[in-house]
Amino acid sequence: MVESEVYRVGVDVGGTHLRVGVVAGRQVVWEHRFETRFAERCRADAPEESLAHVLDVLGRAVIEALREYPGTAGVGLAVPGFLDPETGRLLSSPNIPGVRNADLTGPLAAFWGVPVVAENDALAAAWGEWVVHPEAPASLVYLGLGTGVGGGLVLEGRPYRGVHGVAMEIGHLTVVAGGRACGCGNRGCLERYASATGVRLSYREATGRDLDARGVAERARGGDPEARGALDLAGAALGQGLAHILKVIDVSHVVVGGGLSASWDLIQPAFARRLEADLIPVLRGRVRVSPSVSGDQAGMVGAALLAVPPEAARGRTGSSGPG
Repeated sequence: MVESEVYRVGVDVGGTHLRVGVVAGRQVVWEHRFETRFAERCRADAPEESLAHVLDVLGRAVIEALREYPGTAGVGLAVPGFLDPETGRLLSSPNIPGVRNADLTGPLAAFWGVPVVAENDALAAAWGEWVVHPEAPASLVYLGLGTGVGGGLVLEGRPYRGVHGVAMEIGHLTVVAGGRACGCGNRGCLERYASATGVRLSYREATGRDLDARGVAERARGGDPEARGALDLAGAALGQGLAHILKVIDVSHVVVGGGLSASWDLIQPAFARRLEADLIPVLRGRVRVSPSVSGDQAGMVGAALLAVPPEAARGRTGSSGPG
């Protein structure tokens, strides 16, 4: 069977929504999206009930894809949170509160009858962006701007988890000393400024009015100076954080995705100024930053291909297994 005929399922698990895609080659050929409200439900239920609910929703969601595409080789779960790199267990997740040290893959593999792999959602998205990137870079950093800020790294053709499974938790880089309180327990974290939540907070602080990030972007396009200021603050914080990351990792390609990236044209000017100012001189002008062109399918594609890796992704050398 040639690679393009192998079907895999990728599941992008969120706190409020679920996306299920069947992937052939590197393209989503079937997709279903629906609301789950995991965050709301799991915050109210006991841990055992929360886990049972998550497994039930995931189980039923993927069954339809498996029926449509019998013979599917495996399922990949892109999960927000911390996963044990050895066992794949979900240690904790801010978007699925109450579910801790949980085995998602074992019960679901038994139910579906196919191999199942769980991966951090930002790392899955990074892998998805890498395999479809038109320039075929050796290494790539992914920045996911959503409710929080996630990060993923593909390093020399390998998705990199880190020893403890927490590599690229860039949302918790400190960018403002003593700044806004963060759910991680620290203050001034990147995601409190450069995420959709951060943009909302910045606008509320400036105006006393509560608007979601999409509403802030609409006002910015209409000339609202406070809205522009909120997005400028997000861009500057992201540029500062990325400059520090690049000093350590030294890659040439960065992809920005997530819901807030729809406003990238508004964020990019302040981002570019701060990145240029904070990079060490030898890196200036040598890093290509681009918004995602995957149409928010990178998480599904990446999860699917991590579940059942191609024998040779794009013919590149090196293993496609996680680092």
